[in-house]
Amino acid sequence: MASPRNIARLATRLASRRTPVPSTSTLRAPIKAKTTMFVRNGSTLPPRSTRFAEATETHLNALKSISSSTLSTLDSTASADELKTYNDDWMNKYHGKSQIVVKPKTTEEVSQIMKYCYENDLAVVPQGGNTGLVGGSNPVHDEIILNLSNLNQIRSFDEVSGVLVADGGVILETADHYLAEKGFIFPLDLGAKGSCHIGGNVSTNAGGLRLLRYGSLHGTVLGLEVVLPDGTIWNGLSGLRKDNTGFDLKQLFIGSEGTIGIITAISILCPRRPSAMNVAVFSLDSYEAVQKVFAEAKGHLGEILSAFEFFDKQSYALVKKHQEENGGERKVFETEGDFYCLIETGGSNAEHDEAKLTGLLEHLMENEMVLDGVLAQDSTQFQSLWSLRELVPESAGKAGSVYKYDVSVPVGKMYGLVEKMRAKLREGGILEGDGQKDGPIRAVAGYGHMGDGNLHINIVANKYTDEVEKIIEPYIYEIVAENEGSISAEHGLGVMKAPYIGYSKNDTSIDLMKKVKTLFDPKGLLNPYKYIV
Repeated sequence: MASPRNIARLATRLASRRTPVPSTSTLRAPIKAKTTMFVRNGSTLPPRSTRFAEATETHLNALKSISSSTLSTLDSTASADELKTYNDDWMNKYHGKSQIVVKPKTTEEVSQIMKYCYENDLAVVPQGGNTGLVGGSNPVHDEIILNLSNLNQIRSFDEVSGVLVADGGVILETADHYLAEKGFIFPLDLGAKGSCHIGGNVSTNAGGLRLLRYGSLHGTVLGLEVVLPDGTIWNGLSGLRKDNTGFDLKQLFIGSEGTIGIITAISILCPRRPSAMNVAVFSLDSYEAVQKVFAEAKGHLGEILSAFEFFDKQSYALVKKHQEENGGERKVFETEGDFYCLIETGGSNAEHDEAKLTGLLEHLMENEMVLDGVLAQDSTQFQSLWSLRELVPESAGKAGSVYKYDVSVPVGKMYGLVEKMRAKLREGGILEGDGQKDGPIRAVAGYGHMGDGNLHINIVANKYTDEVEKIIEPYIYEIVAENEGSISAEHGLGVMKAPYIGYSKNDTSIDLMKKVKTLFDPKGLLNPYKYIV
């Protein structure tokens, strides 16, 4: 790690740099539940519905006649172990029992598959990259898995308007690399970008790391192509930013989690890629200090502020341990704190951006608002500093079995939820201090996106148990409701949170959602047992 630099030398260095920035330089400072609900623990799944037929070899042969890319234990083209990749989620928390995986290559094949399943009462679960956290893309029982990984083509890109049209099975990172070659950026960034599909991102209304800058998918998605439960293809692949002719139907499918239709293609508005980027990470002594720095960052950086992330010392400890175990540990801060924040800027004028960032850094130092800080100086360090935040969920997963909660509340109340959750676990006798390596709970980490009030709470246990889950749930949802928040900010409801939607939505809202589901899927065979139950 580079030696400490004072503000004058920092400003000189910043002014001489004209490329995206992550040797890291040290900056020094002197230093309410609203409706009626039934409660179901996530580990207790609903029984299989007798409305749905059980798949047979006759069904399998019909599906194979539509799509040659079909795997099944019914005819031994695949073993049960080979289907585990599709049946199980990556956290090893949800385990389906599907005997058939169909991987269509075209929208027409998806349509024919759904038409056949609809006519034969076969339940279907759409699946993208299977990177979800609430069991939304895995079968609950023996539903047929319709995996979209073969729908992976870029259809078109207009370099004047910035409109990309691509299949739903395109991997997010692949789409972004394609756009980078043309000077554009995909308006969504996730830690799972190397595996998740853009169709799945839209289906779950993923938020990600840069929503602060680019907004939600409800705003950037211009059009969709969707296969409905009965096989009907709805072609709504508009490239128009303005269209006031009737209902904006695409909005129904964004965030619907594959319960009313399968997204096979998207049309999305992609902005120009910033040519000058910077990232800095600071240690702070309190959550109040994080909020103050966030306010200052917005005031000083304005339109070039593209991300503002925070994480607590427990999150940082998990990342450091993970890095040590993989031989990548290094000292980042001379003075560590109870909290950390990451600030990213991106713009088109390096001098303009660097002047703004320099002003912010000088202000933070002079007013002793941070304990310590590091600023990236090249692209390698840019990625290295981002990894301090992006590695939190992976590091938690390596430390044990993780109960993951993704909620949104007003920014000022975000970390209070983490503190209340720790107190509840201590009261339940399963958390000692901040966590013990051999205890029931090893760590409780809080981190998230300050720009949109999205908090992630990761409770690292030694194993998944009903005892632990019953202490966490529904308490976690109760304290979110008390703060007028949402029990799902970006991960969706899936099977995990479906019973608890009443903590965020009232009876009228839920009734309307059920009517929409029935309108599109009267048989209820598309991604059943989830979302709205």
